[in-house]
Amino acid sequence: MSDHARRVYESILGLLPNAENPTPIVRLTRVVPFKHTKVYAKLEWYNPFGAVKDRVASNMIRDAEERGTLGGEVTHLVEPTSGNTGVGLAMIANAKGYEMTVTVSKEIPAEKRAALRIFGAEVIELNDDLCPAPGAPEGAIALAAQIATKPGFFNLDQYKNQANPGAHYRTTGPEIWRQTDGKVTHFVAGLGTCGTITGTGRFLKEQAARTKVLGVHPNEGHDIPGVRSMRQLKQTELFAPKEYDALVEVTNEEAFEMTKRLNQEESIIAGPSSGMALVGALKLVPDEPGLLCVVIFPDNAFKYTASMQRHLPELRAPSARREAAKSGGPVAEIMSSIVQLARSSPDVFDVGQVEQLLDNQHPLVIDVRSAEEFEEQHLESAINIPLEELGRVSATDARLPTDRGASILTVCNVGEKSLYAMLLLKAHGFEKVKNLMGGMTAWVSEGMPTESGS
Repeated sequence: MSDHARRVYESILGLLPNAENPTPIVRLTRVVPFKHTKVYAKLEWYNPFGAVKDRVASNMIRDAEERGTLGGEVTHLVEPTSGNTGVGLAMIANAKGYEMTVTVSKEIPAEKRAALRIFGAEVIELNDDLCPAPGAPEGAIALAAQIATKPGFFNLDQYKNQANPGAHYRTTGPEIWRQTDGKVTHFVAGLGTCGTITGTGRFLKEQAARTKVLGVHPNEGHDIPGVRSMRQLKQTELFAPKEYDALVEVTNEEAFEMTKRLNQEESIIAGPSSGMALVGALKLVPDEPGLLCVVIFPDNAFKYTASMQRHLPELRAPSARREAAKSGGPVAEIMSSIVQLARSSPDVFDVGQVEQLLDNQHPLVIDVRSAEEFEEQHLESAINIPLEELGRVSATDARLPTDRGASILTVCNVGEKSLYAMLLLKAHGFEKVKNLMGGMTAWVSEGMPTESGS
């Protein structure tokens, strides 16, 4: 029997949280500018395996076992993940005697990929979005679904599984309600699979309809693991915006700077998605007497040291800063800023805008992926000039328009390489160059037409 008062457990799974054994909430006093509103952080790294996703992993496995879809001859789990759900599933699988395979993007932090292997999971790395994208034909989600067709394998699918928000309805919501004596007025969470905000929000609104449920998402082209931009959220079945009272966008710079402040001023070892969620809370929640806000802090900073140093150069060791200065210094930083600004420029079009562009202006579509990727699937009438090759061609190359005012669209897998292609073509003097946000991954996930062959 678990004894929460004495913290004595017969199994590590006894540490999984519930209303009787909640993760802590801590009031923030130094980074919050409010005079009246109380803001509490719910520290989810106090879950047994270090993140909010432990709740989801546990509930999805429990649900699958009760339904009879897991167990017996089905003992091998497979799951696409950006890290934390995979970690929780791997550790619970260890405890229960299951095997675990995870499909992940190479974009997730190396620390997370290493942890998944340390925890016993088979890790398959792919070229995919930072958060796996539903509908991507070669992405982590599609591959997990394919592997799950093998005998003895089962895909829990956190992106569709109602046991995901169900975990938070069963645990996170009741914990917050009890910890605040029912006084919570605002609940804030970052948006990833949307299980946290949807499940917790449903429970809290059932207790008091006045409770405001607020969602925070990053900008397009972000570098914050575990959360999704608005375009990515539209691909997630658990995203229920009609159930939320407001949404707000937060930039990389805002999120990482707040993360540093939380660590250095509040002594709270928060990761970047925690910083993002708090920035969003401070944008949305008013400062008024009687208000009490709880913000989900999904996990700690230790998995994101490389990301933190990348976005906050002042955190690098002096030797690393000197080395960075030798390899470009201020010029390199300026170029990085240019690329970051380009990600949110008016020349980056979403799928709907590109569809209109193709219909109205008939641009030259330049796909900058490899020849093999292009041949397998590409936009209709596109030409293929791999980015490395495009970087060497002149503006008078026969494949490029002679008219500098001609309309051009650049495309790649996820919209990153093609962003560089857009900037390169603009540097050559082409005036009307657009980039497809989310690349072929977004295009295919929206069911838009493609063709194959060269």
